[in-house]
Order: sequence, then C-alpha cells, then structure tokens
Amino acid sequence: MRPTEAATEHQEAGGAVERLRRIGLLSLMAVIWLNIWTGSPLAALWLGSRIQGSGPASMGAIAFVAVTWAALGLSLVWVLGVVGGAYDRLAGRGAATRHHVPWLRSMRGERTPDRNAKIGVTPIEVIAIASVFAAVIAFEIWFFFYSGSPIDGRSGR
Repeated sequence: MRPTEAATEHQEAGGAVERLRRIGLLSLMAVIWLNIWTGSPLAALWLGSRIQGSGPASMGAIAFVAVTWAALGLSLVWVLGVVGGAYDRLAGRGAATRHHVPWLRSMRGERTPDRNAKIGVTPIEVIAIASVFAAVIAFEIWFFFYSGSPIDGRSGR
C-alpha cells in the first residue's frame, strides 16, 4: 500500500467518525430543544405536585412551579448553546469575536461584514424552525379534527 492510499483511508475513517459526532450533536440539540418546550414544564409540574400534595393548589406551589420552569428552561437554553458551540467547532466554524444581531446594528454609514452571509443558517436555527413548524401543524390538526366544540358539547369536529 502506498503512503497516499493509507492517508486517504485514515482521512475517510476520521471523516466517518466526525460525521457521526456531528449527527450525535445534532440529535442532542434536537432532544434539548424538545425538552425546553415539553420536558421542563412537565418536570416543573411534577415537582410542584410533590410540593403541593393533595387538595387545592396553593400560591406557594404555583410560584414554585413557575420558578422551577424558568430555571429548567434557562438551564436547557444554556446547555443548548454549549452543545451548539461544540457543533460549530467540530464543523470548523470559528466563534466570531463580535456578533451583532441585526436589530442592534448601527444605523450610521459604516457597515460591518455580515457574519451570517458566510455561515448561513446554523443547525440550532434549523432545529428551532422545524420544532415551531411541527408545533403549529400539530396544533392545527388537534384544533380542526380532535378538539371538542364548546357550543354544542360534541366531541370532534
């Protein structure tokens, strides 16, 4: 075997491992994003039910649920940012030293190079867009086909 063939095989093996890591990070980002909207509210409600016990809900338990939900959601957003940064490093996208979001950019004459023009849409943005799209479709299916009518009390439409 010539040295170039051995190097090519090593690059292909490294490329497959890198591809698997990227797929794993994308899957992890999708799971974290889903848990921001479903897992953290359910966990907060479950913990609130453990605090409340039986009987009507107290304001203390409701406040506990709200604070817990916010804390879990913010921590998942932070973890999502960390995983997104790891994906960007693995994909070869360097972190920008200064990143100005469009609504905070100066309206004066100077123009800074647009970072998004170079990197395009990030995987976190794709996951966010896909999850919002799926949520809207699921809501519309539920609303038009499965929700009961409040007027005549029938189930389904």
